[in-house]
Amino acid sequence: MELIIFIKNNKYIVQDKSQKTIYTVKKKSLGSSKLGLYDHNNYRLYSLVQTGEDRKPTFTITHNDSSFIHVSCKSLFLDPTLVFKKGKEATYELASKDRMNFTLMKDGNECGKLETNVSVSGELQYSFKIDYKVFDDYFVLFAVAVDKVFGGMNREKLLSK
Repeated sequence: MELIIFIKNNKYIVQDKSQKTIYTVKKKSLGSSKLGLYDHNNYRLYSLVQTGEDRKPTFTITHNDSSFIHVSCKSLFLDPTLVFKKGKEATYELASKDRMNFTLMKDGNECGKLETNVSVSGELQYSFKIDYKVFDDYFVLFAVAVDKVFGGMNREKLLSK
């Protein structure tokens, strides 16, 4: 499965290969720090909540306001990595060498890739390729977490060129 995620008017738009919008990620309400993942019928599926403002941010992915995935930043600079712990079921990692191209691992086995690209307008966009057998709706929030943690650094790097 291949998804393209881009930012438009403070929202993340998620499209499939045919450029059909299948998800939108946006703030739940004005002033809220929660980002909701909505399907094409505008039904909220999951939320991403930033839980730590440290040097290495942390997040929680919730479903029906119950936390079920904890996200932590393992490293910002040397081997940039985000770790996603889904209780005792699984651990996912998005690991990179350059903060731009990530490999998705599930319990140590590669199951996808997340690549950061620059659109024609100069904005960052993400190409997420993931094995159909592993995919679930909440994986879109993995790309949003990458943008929240590494997007600012990548934008600065691209602007300085």
